[in-house]
Amino acid sequence: MLKFKHVSSGYNNAEVLKDASFEIAKGDFTGIIGPNGSGKTTLLRVATKIIKLFKGEIFLEGKNLADISLKELAAVMAVVPQDTAFMFPFRVIDVVLMGRTPYVKRFDFESRKDLKIVLEALEFVDALHLKDRFIDELSGGERQRVIIAKAIAQEPRILLLDEPTTHLDISHQVQIFDLLKRMNKESGLTIVSILHDLNLASDYCDKLILLDNGMIKSKGAPSEVLDYKTIEDVYKTVVIVKENPLTLRPHIFLVKKD
Repeated sequence: MLKFKHVSSGYNNAEVLKDASFEIAKGDFTGIIGPNGSGKTTLLRVATKIIKLFKGEIFLEGKNLADISLKELAAVMAVVPQDTAFMFPFRVIDVVLMGRTPYVKRFDFESRKDLKIVLEALEFVDALHLKDRFIDELSGGERQRVIIAKAIAQEPRILLLDEPTTHLDISHQVQIFDLLKRMNKESGLTIVSILHDLNLASDYCDKLILLDNGMIKSKGAPSEVLDYKTIEDVYKTVVIVKENPLTLRPHIFLVKKD
């Protein structure tokens, strides 16, 4: 679905992501983890053509990303950024309708089909009752569900998220990732998400890519990536890793220093 071959990228000729090679298959739920400054957001930005490649190639569904227009890309890939700012207090339904932009011709209006897709997307994320509210009136969890509905309305085959639960409490974090997991399982949507919380990443993601100083340190199933030696080496923090008895996935405990 998405393939990186020896990809390097960054800003102002400064290399941040270095020689990254990996492949995400259709239907995968992949987490991108690593400490601050390790290249996670840079990886997402180069995958969405926000920044340019320095070296290497990226392929989306077998086609070189360089040969895919932004409009074509938007019909395949949707992005949920870490922070979404609106200059105007749009109604929720209008925000989600923005997800139909790739399918609406210039100077045309949204069709009944577009509206149907938008209402279904809001219903899927349990936010249909919010459709007439203004986006700036919503709580953090409600707002994030609306942004995800906007991405669903785009009808993507792959969804990229940049730390989607950063500003949410534990309850809302679980709600958002339960929703993402349901989307992944029920519709086969390929999901790639940057996460800071290693335990969330372990419990919800089927595969992990661990970045350190712009390079891929480890990749594979959570049980392969989240061992204590690797985590201590990358995060410079002493940890204990135990199996979560409910999910049978690794669970990480910080060790307090006296």
